[in-house]
Amino acid sequence: MEIKMTGIAKAFGTNQVLKDVNITLKAGEVHALMGENGAGKSTLMNILTGLHKADAGTVTIDGVNTTYSSPREAEKHGIAFIHQELNIWPNLSLLENLYLMQPKTNGLGMLNKQAMLQEAKAKCEEMKIDLPLTKEAGLCSVGQQQMAEILRVLMLNAKVVIMDEPSAALTERETATLFRMMRQLKEQGVAIVYISHRMEEVFSECDIITVMRDGHTISTKPVTDTTVDEVVRDMVGRSIDEFYPDRTTTPGDVILTVNHLKPKEFKHDISFDLRKGEILGVAGLMGAGRTEIMRAIFGIDSHDGGEITLNGQPLHFKKPEDAIKAGIAFITEDRKGEGLILDFSIGTNITLPNLKQVCPTHVLNKNKLVTFADTLSKKLGVKTQSVHLPASSLSGGNQQKVVIAKWIGLSPSIIIMDEPTRGIDIGAKRDIYDLMNELTSQGVSIIMVSSELPEVLGMSDRVMVIHEGAVAGILDRAAATPESIMNLATGGQ
Repeated sequence: MEIKMTGIAKAFGTNQVLKDVNITLKAGEVHALMGENGAGKSTLMNILTGLHKADAGTVTIDGVNTTYSSPREAEKHGIAFIHQELNIWPNLSLLENLYLMQPKTNGLGMLNKQAMLQEAKAKCEEMKIDLPLTKEAGLCSVGQQQMAEILRVLMLNAKVVIMDEPSAALTERETATLFRMMRQLKEQGVAIVYISHRMEEVFSECDIITVMRDGHTISTKPVTDTTVDEVVRDMVGRSIDEFYPDRTTTPGDVILTVNHLKPKEFKHDISFDLRKGEILGVAGLMGAGRTEIMRAIFGIDSHDGGEITLNGQPLHFKKPEDAIKAGIAFITEDRKGEGLILDFSIGTNITLPNLKQVCPTHVLNKNKLVTFADTLSKKLGVKTQSVHLPASSLSGGNQQKVVIAKWIGLSPSIIIMDEPTRGIDIGAKRDIYDLMNELTSQGVSIIMVSSELPEVLGMSDRVMVIHEGAVAGILDRAAATPESIMNLATGGQ
């Protein structure tokens, strides 16, 4: 199957989202679709799958002009879209989710669960994946849910599979499984559209890269004929050399000390210190315990012994509220599940932790709250028409800015940032890096947990490497290299 989208245009009201976009998808190719949030990538794919109707342009499939009336019709014709937000019913089993739209029945019209289970198991064996098919989906990991979504599409015998940030919430092992499945599909002649912000994945797994910016297609090149620097320049209009801002702040005296802290179920205890105005990067492989350490420090999870001191004073956190009162903020890696209430407005999300500060008399003043939220929203560059809109209306990068905004309002002295730029575009990343620099110049200290080595190297004053629940080493900026960090992260000396 070959698909050509030519001269595609689409506007929502006065907002022109797509303008003369062109892309060609071929059987047996993995085609990366890249661009900042808001560049039009998802809208383009939604037009292909029938969710939106193009205002102009044509879609031809194997030379025939084609328009689908709905994603369901597109799926019936072999084009499936796996969205970043998984379409999983948590109270149903993985097997029931697989057959929700295409149940198998017996001669009496009753569900034939045994036939469905046998078919699903056979497909799992074919794709070499292991899924707890009879387990309730809500009790499964995000990776297992993601694999189930992919398996559902494969059982449709799809000829084109669109994947939107499929590895964003996967562990390294699950990501490796995803890539192996993609290679199998490629060998079977399936065309894959891979929407991602992760350069290393695109350059290792994709054949073609199309870059979009501001609703236009900027370039389409084979992966072998381009570089990361060229792709970044096409995406944001500047060189990768300008990606990480210079660290000009000199860290001061030690502000936080963690001595022999032992999070629950850890074999080792943790000791390190944090200086005023410092960015302490925390690196390590998935599952090393980085997040668990931060949760224990913040009082979310309990710990078996150890001491935390702030400015020389012992702290005893029994709950996150204690840490917040001490001037510590925690930006979680799960912004949708833990960082935001998506159905609430942007303004409400920003003001929730700041109610006592904005309205100390315990009488809520709506005007004050809106002004407070609007000021912080603009300070962090949240792109929205109004803080009264729901947080769910924002792109991933802007949602992350709202999460940061609500904590900045408390004027914390220490901010723990767990994967602060996961799943957001390059432009939004740079905005967050600039903000981190500004905060540290004002004396705020930051602990930054990150799985992206370039980010750790580009932003950290020192790097603490975690291996199997222990501090494997702490490296000064000059000594921190990809090799030295990975050596410690994998158990080397």
